[in-house]
Amino acid sequence: MNNRLYGNLIFELSREGRKGYSLPKNNYGDYDIPASIQRKEEPQLPECDELTVVRHYTNLSNNNFGVDTGFYPLGSCTMKYNPKINEEMAALPPFQNLHPLQPAETAKGAWAMVNLLEQSLCALTGLAHFTFKPFAGAHGELTGLMTIDNYHRSRNDLQRKKVIVPDSAHGTNPASAAVCGLEILEVRSTSEGLVDLADLERLVEQEGENIAAMMMTNPNTLGLFETQIPAIAKLVHDCGGLMYYDGANLNPMLGACRPGDMGFDVMHINLHKTFSTPHGGGGPGAGPVGVREGLQECFPFVSPYLGNFGVLMRAFAFILSLGREHVKEVGPLATLNANYIKESLKDVYELPIDGLCCHEFVFDGLKDKRTGVTTMDVAKRLLDYDYHAPTIYFPLLFHESLMIEPTENESKETLDGFIAVMRKIAEEAMTDPDLVKSAPHNTPIGRVDDVLAAKHPVVTFRQMRNEE
Repeated sequence: MNNRLYGNLIFELSREGRKGYSLPKNNYGDYDIPASIQRKEEPQLPECDELTVVRHYTNLSNNNFGVDTGFYPLGSCTMKYNPKINEEMAALPPFQNLHPLQPAETAKGAWAMVNLLEQSLCALTGLAHFTFKPFAGAHGELTGLMTIDNYHRSRNDLQRKKVIVPDSAHGTNPASAAVCGLEILEVRSTSEGLVDLADLERLVEQEGENIAAMMMTNPNTLGLFETQIPAIAKLVHDCGGLMYYDGANLNPMLGACRPGDMGFDVMHINLHKTFSTPHGGGGPGAGPVGVREGLQECFPFVSPYLGNFGVLMRAFAFILSLGREHVKEVGPLATLNANYIKESLKDVYELPIDGLCCHEFVFDGLKDKRTGVTTMDVAKRLLDYDYHAPTIYFPLLFHESLMIEPTENESKETLDGFIAVMRKIAEEAMTDPDLVKSAPHNTPIGRVDDVLAAKHPVVTFRQMRNEE
């Protein structure tokens, strides 16, 4: 069986007695291990030669998809290239070998870097102070909401336990608020995809004295710039609440405008999205939280350490690489690329909200619905053409959402290739819909049973033994 094609587990390649290592001579002597912590049976470890191990894991890596291997237009997630200079800087021994418990006077270079990073983020966002203790974006979101809660507590405004969240918000917004012990008030979107100011006025009139904050992403999840921010901020501030900025869509703002200047009081930044640190794989992440002057006293204690320092180092290297003059090009280029794809495909994919978008946009499936080809089918067929699928079925405002974000990194040639494939799939949906509905055809496995995998995941391998 071809391991590259079928993806055997390393345990399935195991053969009794094979080894891929040799241990050095024991120079440390023999020691008795207490019986209470000894194994009752040998560990079930695979037995493979070195070449089998190398080929196995190399083949597994080739089955992965990442920004280093292909176009990754995952809407809302900003899957941008991670420049290798960032990795080199973070791997410098004086930084890589730091220990979180070593004396502060022996880590002055690290502290200087963090201070400079804070100054840079303040300049880019218009906020006054940042904390780098959160270990991920979601952790940063929770930290920001705890900061807001602490602010109201410090004023003895204890009844403010409700947070306004747009119906197009990221799922983490209501989740973080709930974890923080806050209640969600949903504000509707208009037919143009923006916050409904009239609905917000209604909520503020009804719940004003109970409102702790309003959480917003700008540009919003549809990739549209919220044009009523000053009016929205005034409504929330006048009733005593604070404005929270979800930094998930900060990328197109660089060089265009700053959240602090719009009236936002608190925000978190996903460094893996806007500032090119590694994204995915379960971490490590970083979610620094910024606040306007005065709110830094309300930062909660979420960690005694400065989060994942190596990630902060990578983000700072990215900022230095671009410099003051080139960091301003990030947002405009991301916006240009997104609009180029949108305008090139809107004749074959349904565009529910026309007009200028920012860094991302949302189609509502194919324009011709008669084929029965769904957004899921389009996403699966893209895999056959070596493209990662965009975000699908989010946001929930549309039945067949297909959300595309190219970032500023991609060349026109890459965008043209993606556009050509998307048009080809639309043509296939008309001429051979079953081909699209049964995709993917060129991947190691076809379509999996998502429901079964979610309800009964197999996360460990148990060696089958013959019982005589």
